[in-house]
Amino acid sequence: MIKLFGGGKPDHPMAELKEAKRLLDDLPAQDNFKALEELSHWLESVSITEGFKPEYRAQLLLMIDDSAQPRVRKLAREYLATQRPSKFQENRLWGAIHEFWNQAGLAYAHMIDQFVTNAKGVDAAKAQLPVLLVRALRSVAQRIKWQQMRYGPVDFSTWGVLNKVYAFAELRKLAGSKVAVYPAAAVESTPQLEFLKAVMFGASAPDSLLPLEVEVAERLIDYFGPQLALAAAHAPEYRYWIDLGKNMGPVRLVRAPSPGASVRYLSASAALAELERLIDTILDSGAVPSSLKLGSDYDTDAVVGVLRHLALYWSAELPERKHPRHSVKSRLSVAHGYDSVMRVLDAASSLDFDASAVESWVVENVSAGGFGAVIPQLKGDWLRVGVMVAMQPEGGSNWVLGLVRRVSKTDNHQARVGIQTLSKAPLVSQFSVGTAAEQGIVLKGAGPENVESSVALRTGVFAPTQNLEADRSGRHYVYMPVGLIERGEDYEIGRYREMIRE
Repeated sequence: MIKLFGGGKPDHPMAELKEAKRLLDDLPAQDNFKALEELSHWLESVSITEGFKPEYRAQLLLMIDDSAQPRVRKLAREYLATQRPSKFQENRLWGAIHEFWNQAGLAYAHMIDQFVTNAKGVDAAKAQLPVLLVRALRSVAQRIKWQQMRYGPVDFSTWGVLNKVYAFAELRKLAGSKVAVYPAAAVESTPQLEFLKAVMFGASAPDSLLPLEVEVAERLIDYFGPQLALAAAHAPEYRYWIDLGKNMGPVRLVRAPSPGASVRYLSASAALAELERLIDTILDSGAVPSSLKLGSDYDTDAVVGVLRHLALYWSAELPERKHPRHSVKSRLSVAHGYDSVMRVLDAASSLDFDASAVESWVVENVSAGGFGAVIPQLKGDWLRVGVMVAMQPEGGSNWVLGLVRRVSKTDNHQARVGIQTLSKAPLVSQFSVGTAAEQGIVLKGAGPENVESSVALRTGVFAPTQNLEADRSGRHYVYMPVGLIERGEDYEIGRYREMIRE
């Protein structure tokens, strides 16, 4: 317990406004890590220290948050840069950003709790309540987003905080109150809009997106935010629901939830129509409109890919699976990353490979199109959407090639993954590429009946005007490029027209 002194102020470095401003002004201008770390500390300290008058505590929280915004944006841009940072730097960046939003969400929620409990003196701060609600909801939503950058685990209690804060906004009839979110940016919002954007982000399957795509998805949802809808009663266009009284995220409306005053329904129908028009506009023009305000110049194909992803999950009907799933329980040996995949595939042909190079996963379900598996013990932080994997079923001798399409961490040590099968008989081949030699993986069987093949190559090898040539089994193969169909961090997959000469 911090003691109070004569003036009735808490024994805290920011007890005086002048000193609080000096402390914020003196933050290191050239060290965003250190500055953000200090600001996270100040949020926590101001939030939990007793003795602050509610009005002054709210003022301090807003000031600290204002000071943090340019710094957290710079670190986020660095995290999402085209050139991926080192593992150490990536972990450091993510840790600083996530901790800030964690502390901001907790601090604002604690402040709002004083209104909920009608704490002494809180009426003097009621003019600040709308902006406190907006910032609380945005901070908690940002925490959820940054947890999704690493595919979770997302603590459902975080969703509970978001739901309870918004429920209080409705209770006080402030859900539609429009306020400037931050004084430095001419952007207005409401508690309902912030809640809607957070919930639709959660409903849009971020566990099947790359980190950069998560960022683009959030920006696009922000753009379409005014066209999202929330209601207490169900109608056909409302395809998701959430219960404000529970620690839960959004759920697809497969069947009606148990009725209750705290159930809310969500719709993106109006946004979906505009989204589909936007896809056509970008494809026709070949450029992303500046009006989207995505925060950076992203690749056009990447933006269209995210738009199509959102359209898929906002549509009236989720697509049916191409192949039925069958529940199984078996072990799966897995090698990950292009270089490791090449090594096990190449070594497997000589029946000599290093077993220590593979991990052991548990398959939960299987279909003609892929696997659903559990990783019982995460090793390192390599796991993300788009990673290439080679898989060998327990008791089998063949390796299957696939890509990770979905990741959901159940805790910091375990995860569930969805894997798309690319080839059940991948073939390592030596290619002549102009005057150079390259190894690659043929994903489809060669033969007169197959006029096209897909070939996986290391990054930078595919060229739209460069043939690949290979000699195998007394035949000479020529692969003429048709187009690039997939790109990962360490591989490219091209589609080729195949010719065979005896």
